[in-house]
Amino acid sequence: MGSERDALSAAVFLVALISYGEGIIGGREAAPHSRPYMASIQRPEGENMKHECGGFVIAAQWVMTAVHCLPTGPNGRKVVLGLHSLSKQEETTQTLDILELHNHPDFNPSNFDNDIALIKLDRPFNTSDTVQAVEYLRAGGANPSTGAEVETAGWGSLDDLESRPDKLREVLVEVVSSNRCKRSDYFGRKFTDNMMCAHKVCPEPCSEPYRKQDSCDGDSGGPLLYNGVAVGITSNGGKKCGQIRKPGVYTVLSHYTEWINNTMAPQDTSD
Repeated sequence: MGSERDALSAAVFLVALISYGEGIIGGREAAPHSRPYMASIQRPEGENMKHECGGFVIAAQWVMTAVHCLPTGPNGRKVVLGLHSLSKQEETTQTLDILELHNHPDFNPSNFDNDIALIKLDRPFNTSDTVQAVEYLRAGGANPSTGAEVETAGWGSLDDLESRPDKLREVLVEVVSSNRCKRSDYFGRKFTDNMMCAHKVCPEPCSEPYRKQDSCDGDSGGPLLYNGVAVGITSNGGKKCGQIRKPGVYTVLSHYTEWINNTMAPQDTSD
């Protein structure tokens, strides 16, 4: 009898975990091709390609992502643009090879500081309604303040059990105070001035379907947007996603304007 109760309790706990965050963690399916800057970075798996990380288009031949997505090089990965579904054939899809990968030289794998990378595609993509660059915040621009509503999107896990969506999902979250994220019960000393954190928590009693909204595993490398401008890169969406004291952590883009310009200028001087 005791073993049956234990099995039932385990099953209830498992269901609770599965239902806790549906989405990108509490998000929704995006309108098809409503985010034409989104990129899916895919790795070979047998004869097929599998989504691994997100990215976003910032110029005619350039995609921005996170270093931890490709720490040792491209290794056969491809960048897919213009897609909504990962499984269906779409006429809008453009698949490109990685010509150059530029990982930030000061990336710290112990805490993901300076988690920003630039991919130069093997050729310029064809600009269309479904594939376009997004504006990103430069040095001197105003980053969102604590409590500001920001948004992110991706094909990342729906929950900590790594169930993955087929179609692009999006979520609105709120910027959390950096001082809070530096607390020992949040991220402590691992959280640096090059990071911002964000999630959305519905206070108890909660009328929303899901109490916590967040990014998760597989969303890494995607953009954090404020008023339609990319202000961050999803960095640790895969770490403890959905937990109240572990908001999503994002690389602050405006801190890297000089590095971005220096990296892109020798290869692409057009603007």
